[in-house]
Amino acid sequence: MLSKRQASRVLAVAAAFTLASCSGYDNSALGVAVVGQPGDPFSESSDLSAGAVLVRASTVEGLVAFDDAGRVIPALADRWIVTDDGQSYIFRLRDGNWVTGEPITADSARRAINAALKALDDGPLAHDLSGIDEVRAMTGRVIEIRLARPTPYLLQLLAQPELGLYRKGRGTGPMSVTRAGSMATLSAIDPAKLGMPPIDKWAERTRQIHLRALPGAQAVAAFNDGSVDLVLGGRIQDFLQTRSVGILRGTIQLDPVVGLFGLQVMNDKGFLSEPANREALAMAVDREGLISPFGVGGWAATTRIVTPSLDGDLGTIGERWGEQTLEQRRAVAAARVRAWQPPTEQHSASVAASVPASGTPRLRLSLWLPEGVGATVLFNRLAGDFAAIGVGLDRAKDVDRADLALIDDVARYPRAAWYLNRLSCHARRGLCSQEADERVAEAGAASTPAERAALLTEAEAELTGANVFIPFGTPIRWSLVRGSVDGFSANPWGWHPLMPLAWLPK
Repeated sequence: MLSKRQASRVLAVAAAFTLASCSGYDNSALGVAVVGQPGDPFSESSDLSAGAVLVRASTVEGLVAFDDAGRVIPALADRWIVTDDGQSYIFRLRDGNWVTGEPITADSARRAINAALKALDDGPLAHDLSGIDEVRAMTGRVIEIRLARPTPYLLQLLAQPELGLYRKGRGTGPMSVTRAGSMATLSAIDPAKLGMPPIDKWAERTRQIHLRALPGAQAVAAFNDGSVDLVLGGRIQDFLQTRSVGILRGTIQLDPVVGLFGLQVMNDKGFLSEPANREALAMAVDREGLISPFGVGGWAATTRIVTPSLDGDLGTIGERWGEQTLEQRRAVAAARVRAWQPPTEQHSASVAASVPASGTPRLRLSLWLPEGVGATVLFNRLAGDFAAIGVGLDRAKDVDRADLALIDDVARYPRAAWYLNRLSCHARRGLCSQEADERVAEAGAASTPAERAALLTEAEAELTGANVFIPFGTPIRWSLVRGSVDGFSANPWGWHPLMPLAWLPK
């Protein structure tokens, strides 16, 4: 028998549905643009673009998913418990079928989870999930994920699109996708087709999403002319395009994300062979000045690799060079540039020394940045910063041939391990530190949270001393949102699923 509170809730929901069905919903498709290239939503590359992430997450559910606010919600698993020691997660799978028509069982889910984990290969996400010891099928629709050690934020990791579960090569919603040229049309799947209880007048309560991937300027133009009501996936290189968006057209939404935003050192040739020389480049950067042309309120600069004050941060690593002004830092850096002597043998074409004339750079480096007006502003600012210490900067067309490259990644969970795994030798992005990787591995085997935090702090210190990454601050993620759009919320992960947008506004 329903309690009074439950009965009230049921009546409220029923009333809302009744009003909705009487009001005559406009269920025309919602136009959405994601910043990228036209083929992105249909890409099958292991390196998922923003468009591919949206489609994958919409069509291939995992055990859990994210809602529009970035919170973990049920998906193929409708509930779960965690044991007191944090080393066992037990999931009750929902009643229903895979999209193939076969019932969702513990054994079929176990196979799908193991396949998803294997597909991660040896990349950073595989190391985030390295604490998983075994996936066990229990009775009927119950599975257990056993951990060799506690893995904080495991649910958040299981909600990542890479952990979507396939059955015979097909995902199980919550949406289906069809392609027409460069347009991806996503439709919410009727729960009855997946063996779940039917929802009355499903077609009247949902709408299609018409998703296109467009370069930044074209995405903003499509928003301005009304072709789309929502633009997702905006980064710093296209942020200046948003100045054309009038206040009546919509809202520029900034996600309060954390992550890696800075320069990866790509090789150890010439001047870059010494950690002290690489540090000189980091000392030259005016971080606040770098972002000031963009007018981003609340942006946080940092010289640390790991965003300060995250869960598990011991607070023993502070900002670098805090006792020095920018001018003093640049004086130290310029002295190192002047002191550097190029090798007598043929040196790298990418790190070219020169005999300096008055005002001529002592040496030149190349920097890769993505295309975009904002990226050009960044390049010009960095070129000025490096020129102040006698280093010339050229813009590289190919990231693999650059001396430095921009890294712009949002953290998937708020712990130091995410940052360290993304800059590890396993990530194969550029220079790395084996010593830091060893500390991270030891932290993975640590028996207590305190020991784990101490080892991760040591790893950050090792990576900082190696000077293989030059941090700027927090990444910038923006969206354009029409006032009529429901199902969108700015959130700390920059994550904006399409299914909440498919529900018609009440």
